[in-house]
Amino acid sequence: MKLYTIEAGNFKLDGGAMFGVVPKSMWNKLNPADDNNLCNWALRCLLIEDGNRLILIDNGVGDKQDSKFFGHYYLSGETDINKALASHGFHSSDITDVILTHLHFDHCGGSIKRVGDKLVPTFENAIYWSNEQHWQWAMVPNDREKASFLKENILPIKESGQLQMISIPDGGLEIDGKLGTTKFSDTISLRFVNGHTEKMMLPQINYKGSTIVYMADLLPSVNHIPLPYVMAYDMFPLTTLNEKKSFLEEAIREDYLLYFEHDAFNEGCTLHQTERGIRSNTIFKLTDL
Repeated sequence: MKLYTIEAGNFKLDGGAMFGVVPKSMWNKLNPADDNNLCNWALRCLLIEDGNRLILIDNGVGDKQDSKFFGHYYLSGETDINKALASHGFHSSDITDVILTHLHFDHCGGSIKRVGDKLVPTFENAIYWSNEQHWQWAMVPNDREKASFLKENILPIKESGQLQMISIPDGGLEIDGKLGTTKFSDTISLRFVNGHTEKMMLPQINYKGSTIVYMADLLPSVNHIPLPYVMAYDMFPLTTLNEKKSFLEEAIREDYLLYFEHDAFNEGCTLHQTERGIRSNTIFKLTDL
């Protein structure tokens, strides 16, 4: 197995929305805001080369929206997912599987491209993976979340015939003291969390004797590890709080490595227990492992 960091650019979001109830006097020291109160965030995906499968986890914002849309988010850096793949010697047609942690535009926008007046899958040979509960949640979104579920990112996946659903384990979301997981392959499992949005999937990869967890929006960055640091974007913040607490305790016990999708400065970290609670320990890049 080989892992590749896929950088799909950076974008900006409101710092207050990203840090919730935490005062700006605290979070601004961690991720300084500009004059519009916007902070810089990564769109960091993960590519897994595992036998004859090439598995991409999330794919950034994409490039098919209009200038008004992009004007809200101040994209920067190289946002073309094809160029990011090419930097590692791959092409979009090589991708066999696309795991979508959830269907918010900054995680799945690169799934679909515009060709003339048609919207078609960017990864023409891939199976796109979601789960039925989250898919239905996105299809009939609540008023608070609907701006994040863009039909042009989602419906063409199903219309292409390339969509398949991950089954969710019976028995609830906690099994043997661990948040519920289901097997995707011999080396990858998926865990399900509900605080940010319904049935978000967090891939967990067995790699070189370690376990790497792709944190998606449960922990967008190193600075979201302290328990009160919960995004205002989360649909159910108290659920997020409980999921974070349970996950971090498990991660300490099992010595997990955390991989961050939105941290503009840190690709991943280990954890340790401190007097103030669980905190980041060693910062790493995949190339360090």
